[in-house]
Order: sequence, then structure tokens, then C-alpha cells
Amino acid sequence: MASSSGDVLPTGCRILTSIPDVFFIPEFVFGGLVWTLVASTRITLANPLAWVMFVSVFCFVMTTAWIFIFLCGANRSSIWLALDVGYHFVAVLFYLSASVILAFITIGQATLVRILTSDDLFIYRLEISAVVMSFLATLFYFLHAIFSAIRWKRF
Repeated sequence: MASSSGDVLPTGCRILTSIPDVFFIPEFVFGGLVWTLVASTRITLANPLAWVMFVSVFCFVMTTAWIFIFLCGANRSSIWLALDVGYHFVAVLFYLSASVILAFITIGQATLVRILTSDDLFIYRLEISAVVMSFLATLFYFLHAIFSAIRWKRF
């Protein structure tokens, strides 16, 4: 089936109504929350939060660029179907690895919180929130990748 992506990929405000592309909004929101929550915690020795920050900032910037590309209608060539699937699967792999690392770090700090101050408890709660938001961002990127793959295979 030879079809141009102009028939398949939405442009403008239609991205807010099509099924795989409506996930841009929660990806943007939860990715931004991960970024801000991780940035507001303390970095301890040998703490691999740099990867988590890279993933959250990279995906936040790329998703923003992706939204603008779709809003402006620059996604008219047939390669955009495959690029959409590829980007979202890479984002899933990045966010899954970052989520597991962040959860591991947070679980490791659970025993320290019992003997530390209320400020440390506040930071620990921020880290728990970051873990939850990171896994939610992973879920939405995964859903977007699956529905984009279905759309790609259909056309």
C-alpha cells in the first residue's frame, strides 16, 4: 500500500484528537515533572541521577520539538511514520532505564530516612514522586509507541 503520510499523520490541532498523538500532552507533563522533581533533590556520592536528568531533559526537548513539527505540518513526507515509531521506542527504552535507576536509588535511601531530619524526609518524598512520574512517563511513551507502530503498519 503506497500512501503518503499526509493522509495518515495529523497536523495542527488535530494532534489533540488522534489516538497516538494525544499522548504528547501527558508525555510532556510527566516528563517535565520528572525533570523538576529530580532537579530539586540532592545528589549524593556515586549517584547516577545524571542519566535520569539527561533522559528527562532530552525527551522533554524532543517531545516539544515533535509537537511543534506536528503542529506546523512539517510531517508530510512518508518517513515521518517510521520516525515517530522509532523516536517513541527509543524514549521508552531511555525512560525505562532511568525509571529503574531512580527507583533503585530511592529504595536504597529508604533506610537512611528513618534516622535523618525532616528536610531529608521531604527530599525522600520528592524522590518517590519522581519515581512515580517517571514510570507514568514511561507508560505514556510506551502507549504512544505501540499505537504509532500500529498506525505505521496499517499504512
